[in-house]
Amino acid sequence: MSLAEKVLAGDVQAAARLITLLEDNAPEADDEIDSLYPHTGKAYLIGVTGAPGTGKSTLTDNLLGYFRGQGKNIGVVAIDPTSALTGGAILGDRIRMQRHGADNKVFIRSLATRGWSGGLARVVLGAVHVMDAMGKDIIIIETVGSGQVELDIFRAADTTLVVLTPGSGDDIQMMKAGILEVVDIFVVNKADKEGAGLLQADIESMLSMAGNRSDAWQPPVVLTEAINDKGTGELAGAISEHHDYLTSGNGIEAKRRVRIRLDILENLEGVFKDFICSIQDSELLRKQVDDLLRGKSVPRRAAGKMAGLLSDYIKKRESGNKNGL
Repeated sequence: MSLAEKVLAGDVQAAARLITLLEDNAPEADDEIDSLYPHTGKAYLIGVTGAPGTGKSTLTDNLLGYFRGQGKNIGVVAIDPTSALTGGAILGDRIRMQRHGADNKVFIRSLATRGWSGGLARVVLGAVHVMDAMGKDIIIIETVGSGQVELDIFRAADTTLVVLTPGSGDDIQMMKAGILEVVDIFVVNKADKEGAGLLQADIESMLSMAGNRSDAWQPPVVLTEAINDKGTGELAGAISEHHDYLTSGNGIEAKRRVRIRLDILENLEGVFKDFICSIQDSELLRKQVDDLLRGKSVPRRAAGKMAGLLSDYIKKRESGNKNGL
């Protein structure tokens, strides 16, 4: 059996192996994902984002436990930042959710960003496809806490939660990021701290003045204490209400159109990056460098000549030759 066939049969080890191949940019992963893609699109995606230290991981763990209590089959993609010095990642989110490790209805996978911007690792959508094809009902994507809200998650998830805490200045960051029009649910975590009610009131006031949403959804502000597992039911209820809102019209299709567009663009970016890597040591690149050194060309013209190789590179990729030109 192929890896894809094993994933469709619910094989966790095969799923983990395929995601690892995606992370390693292994050529054989492409065909496996292509085989899985027709079996995707059934899972409901929840994005969890926010600044560092807001309690995203604990909140995600609480939601995981709540949905399992409802009998849901759950996947979690936890994204960790990559060290700029070593290229390594702590992958600590998986450790925090270890209490679910023995549950065969839960599949948790940590991914490193590996330098990709936007708060999403390059392989996140691939990992989501793997979990979706496995039969997960809900997939939670927890993004890197980079100090500002990561925008890609709004395009990837059906429902996106932004986690804020009192007294941290997150509300100011939120206004700077201009995300009032795209957030589905605001979560004020650590609600036992002074200023939680004030932060809630500030968010609600800003929402009342924001008139640029593309839909009629009114984002709720939910108070939680993740460390004490308080407010989890209320938050899950808000997620359910947003799900019902989306399914009552064409909201789900609209969300997934945006996600498919992101998927295409991420794959396109991957092709471009692979192409650039494939020509690093090419004779043509050396010639362009020589021409620039001698004043016979300019960078824009040299890049144009290099780009002429892209069509041949794509044809070779499609024919199964993933080794470049």
